[in-house]
Amino acid sequence: METADRASHAPVVVAIDGPSGSGKSTVSRAVAARLGLSFLDTGAMYRAMTWWMLANDVDVDDADAVAIACTKPVIVSGTDADGPTITVDGQDVSGPIRGPEVTAKVSAVAAVPAVRSRLVELQRGCAEVAERGIVAEGRDMGSVVFPTATVKVFLTASEAARAERRAAELRAKGLDEATITAMAADLARRDAADSSRETAPLTQAPDAVLVDTSTLTLEQVIDRITGLVEERARLFTV
Repeated sequence: METADRASHAPVVVAIDGPSGSGKSTVSRAVAARLGLSFLDTGAMYRAMTWWMLANDVDVDDADAVAIACTKPVIVSGTDADGPTITVDGQDVSGPIRGPEVTAKVSAVAAVPAVRSRLVELQRGCAEVAERGIVAEGRDMGSVVFPTATVKVFLTASEAARAERRAAELRAKGLDEATITAMAADLARRDAADSSRETAPLTQAPDAVLVDTSTLTLEQVIDRITGLVEERARLFTV
C-alpha cells in the first residue's frame, strides 16, 4: 500500500505535439490548469531564441552563425499555467516573439541542431523541477524530449480548420487583414519545414494517442486528454 501511495503521487509528464494551429497551446494550458500541473510552451522558447538572433543581427539563415550564437542568450520559461512567461536576458519577450518577423524565421532557427540541443536541456530541466508534473507542448515532446512521458498526445486538425483558428487568434490581437492572410498562409510552409528537417522533425511518436480536433470543442479535447492522464498515471480522481 505504501509503494502504491508513493507511485500515485509521482510527477507526470504529458507530452503534447502537433502542427501549428492544432490548438496545442490552448489545450495544454487548460489541461495543466485542470490537473494542477506545470505548463511548458517549448515553441515560445524557440521563438525567444529567434527573437534574440534577429535583435542581435545574427544571420538566421546561416546555420553555423546560429549555432555559435545560441549559447549566449539566457532564456527562462515560467511554467505557471495561469500565467506562463518567457524572458530573454531578463526581458519579457512574450509579445515580441509572436510578431511576423519571428514567425517567418523560427523554423530555420529551430532546425539548427545546436539550438535544439541547448533548448532540449532547458526543457528537461523545467520538467525536473516541476513538483507534481508538467504538460509540455511543442513539435518533438513525445518523440525526442520526453521519450518516456506518462502520456503522449499528437494533436492535429484539417488545414482549413487550423488556418481558420489562426486567423481568429490574430484578429483577436488586432492585426490587420493583410497580415492575417500572410501569417495564416504560412502554416503550410511551417508544417513542411518542421516535418522535413533532419533534426527532431515534427512527427507522431509511435506510442502517442492521435487526437483530431477538427470537429471537437475545446472542452471535449481537454476531457479526452485529462482522461488519459487519470487513467494512465492514476494520480487524479474524476
